[in-house]
Amino acid sequence: MIKKILLGMTLLMSMVSCTEDFTDWAHPQTNPEEKAVAFGDGSVTPVDDVINLADVNTETVKVVASIKAPTSSNAAYTPTYKINFDGQSFDIDADGNMATADLANYIVEKYGKRPTRRDIDATLDAWVSNGATAVKVKMATSATFQVSAIPVAPVIEEGYYLVGDMFTTETTNGWTKEAAKAFNHSDKDVYEDPVFTVSFETTKADQYWKIIPKKNIDSGDIWAAGVVGPKVDGDDSMTGALTNGDAKAGKIAKAGKYKLTINMMDYTYTIEEVNYDPFIYFIGSTDVWKSSDQKLALVDEAKGVYTGYVYLADPNGSGFQFKFQRKAGDWNNAIGAGALSTFSGAATNEGDNIGVNAGEGVYYMDVNLSEGKITATKVEKMGIIGGFNNWEGDAVMTWNAKEYCFEATNVGVTADGWKFRVNGDWPINLGGSINDLTAGGDNLSVAGNTVKLYPTRKTSDKIFCTVK
Repeated sequence: MIKKILLGMTLLMSMVSCTEDFTDWAHPQTNPEEKAVAFGDGSVTPVDDVINLADVNTETVKVVASIKAPTSSNAAYTPTYKINFDGQSFDIDADGNMATADLANYIVEKYGKRPTRRDIDATLDAWVSNGATAVKVKMATSATFQVSAIPVAPVIEEGYYLVGDMFTTETTNGWTKEAAKAFNHSDKDVYEDPVFTVSFETTKADQYWKIIPKKNIDSGDIWAAGVVGPKVDGDDSMTGALTNGDAKAGKIAKAGKYKLTINMMDYTYTIEEVNYDPFIYFIGSTDVWKSSDQKLALVDEAKGVYTGYVYLADPNGSGFQFKFQRKAGDWNNAIGAGALSTFSGAATNEGDNIGVNAGEGVYYMDVNLSEGKITATKVEKMGIIGGFNNWEGDAVMTWNAKEYCFEATNVGVTADGWKFRVNGDWPINLGGSINDLTAGGDNLSVAGNTVKLYPTRKTSDKIFCTVK
């Protein structure tokens, strides 16, 4: 009987010791310590944990587990230390602590604010006084080791959508994926540009809203974790704090057109009532940022769409960049690249400014403020086409930069109809009245040989032409 019990125990122990899941509870598994690296005839031992800066609330943070100083012929010397990241040096004490702000700032400048683990190659320098002056000399540099850290940053999703009462119709529930309206955002990483905007209209008072992260929209479960809103239900403040934990619904107190801006780095929101002005005014490199007399006109009051032509030059060689002012000469609430999210045609995002990538010339601009879009089309050819040339080909006009007009002589337009068109095609064309040319307008019926087209609204609120 005793032999059977001993045999059973032996078999049991053999089975346990052969399983992959066996754990020696008397000696639990641990992560191996980081290996020390050479430091002259001393050593540097890195910390073996990832430093999550969100958990650090002290002025210094330990980035090196221990330092064994290299020896010197001067037994009484006391070295000071510097830690080096990618050519930058920072103070570090003998216990391996450096300033938390130095580490945090380095990571943000090098990698950005996204809260992702960063493995930083580092070396340590030992410095010692020469004994005669305050000047210190470097006596040793360690081998390379790594410091691993995660920067402090809130959760910022790749995109956001607005849902709410204002999107409810007879056939659509405004609190669904189908009704959700996307926020606009630049093409930058969300941790470099945490600002999102959306424009909307509500025709009723007391309309409630919430913000849905893109991942919820993509998964089909819009009410999964991560929904964003104010901390107080029914908060109708025009500015306030947001939360993504137990988010409540905000409220728009009165009917109107609005722009909602959220800054997800500090989780704040601003709601502003929008009234689109009749014009937005171009200002930029053409006139060395001094003049705002070219302008685009409002063509869609509901969406805030502006169109028109501008002449772009770069007399100082600083780049073909510009902004739009809502009132000529007034920089308050100016429209730069940060107010837009989509750049099409020749339009480019130049950080704070808008730019173009096709060089000097006249551009047709289409700016949709509610959707954050701009399209710039360079006018490679402004032509006149009509009955005088059997509506075939174009009489090409020449740009006169002094008078800000396109001109053509001996063109011979006739009363049986003609129009202006851009780049030999019809998507962008002008007609109507010679004193008030409009996109897609009717055929013109004024006869003459010399035609001048003034497209930039520089001297008039209208686009117009003269025919002689």
